[in-house]
Amino acid sequence: MRTGAKFFITVVGLIIFNAWTIKQKKDIQKAEWLIGIWENKTQKGSIYETWTKLGDKKFSGKSYSVKDKDTIVFENIRIVQEKNRLFYIPTVRNQNEGLPVRFVAKAISENQLVFENPQHDFPQIIAYTKITSDSLIAEISGTKNGQKRNQTFPMKRVKR
Repeated sequence: MRTGAKFFITVVGLIIFNAWTIKQKKDIQKAEWLIGIWENKTQKGSIYETWTKLGDKKFSGKSYSVKDKDTIVFENIRIVQEKNRLFYIPTVRNQNEGLPVRFVAKAISENQLVFENPQHDFPQIIAYTKITSDSLIAEISGTKNGQKRNQTFPMKRVKR
């Protein structure tokens, strides 16, 4: 093979690798609108979801309620970029023997994140849809006991 052809193949390979690397970062970057503290007001009180960025490939989240001065954590969550996939990984108190469950991203955009795990009992789908910069809808859906179920949680940003 001629030197010019080797050089051309090397340059094209580097361009493809660079484009692939940039795409990997963009998936989790598209989710940055989630960062902050979100509140869902209910008749029984407020439920919060807090998201922080832990580097270029990981977000940490938790959902909890505050009653009087007590904070009750329901779940700890990670969103991680691994290779060419984005994962939503919740660990829910008193569920799944305390082990995390992995949901893979099925849709990622500037306004929506949809994660799916068809083998999970319920939910099989977890979605976040940005309505405005300070409001979103969190939704869990799937089948439970043979019946389709869906729960939505409208949330307002209380802190960036």
